[in-house]
Amino acid sequence: MKSLKKFDFKTISKYTSAKAMGDFNHFLEKLPQNVNKSLLIIVGVIWGVAGALGLFTVVKMQEYAKISEERDVAQALLPVVPEIEERQVSAARIKDFVEELQETYKGLEIKGNSANISIAAKSTASFGEFREAIGHVQNGGQGWRVNVDKLCVGRDCVQYPLRASLRISTVSVQKK
Repeated sequence: MKSLKKFDFKTISKYTSAKAMGDFNHFLEKLPQNVNKSLLIIVGVIWGVAGALGLFTVVKMQEYAKISEERDVAQALLPVVPEIEERQVSAARIKDFVEELQETYKGLEIKGNSANISIAAKSTASFGEFREAIGHVQNGGQGWRVNVDKLCVGRDCVQYPLRASLRISTVSVQKK
């Protein structure tokens, strides 16, 4: 700032005067006679390359701006998709629920471990109770998602004619 205050702006005016412009014009007109032609050709080629490079840069920047705008429009059109995550139900909660089921459906063998509940009956005559127990598990807890791992119904089943293995989980929906 100090050097700017000391600078005399009147000295610039001598370079912008009409006489200075006339001298500069005279210099440019006499340049071809005073300089070697091969040097002029080299300078012309350099200016041509610089102009072509400038033009190329401008065109590429316009293409980049267009692609960037299209990308922004495409991103604006993308819907917000929630992320769904499946989590296991706690073993303690399953154990309490299995105890409740065992009291309600006394004719069935109901076991629970980790996030699995298995329901079995010794005869096909217990099909109604078996079906109701599976329905009870389906509606057992808030937010539960019940997947059937194994289901066997009929005389072809080994050991128990009615048997189901159900895997319990909860679904969590999170915004991205």
